Amino acid sequence: MSANIIVYSTTGCSECNQVKQLLESKGIPFEVRDVMTSAVYQEEVEQLGFMGIPVTVSGDRAVKGFNLPELQELMEAAVL
Repeated sequence: MSANIIVYSTTGCSECNQVKQLLESKGIPFEVRDVMTSAVYQEEVEQLGFMGIPVTVSGDRAVKGFNLPELQELMEAAVL
């Protein structure tokens, strides 16, 4: 896959786990950035215009929460 997907999340976040399980079920590789372990990751989320998690990013696209239609669009764009 040419695009890199990043999931900003933290331990114990159920929506975060849903996003990660969705990506895993589709065989799409992704990087997890735990916002509770890194102030830099928290700042990156804020710079994207979000205050909460999960935030899933690929290229110039960012999806907040477990929004299945938007996540599907992001995944389709990531595999092109």
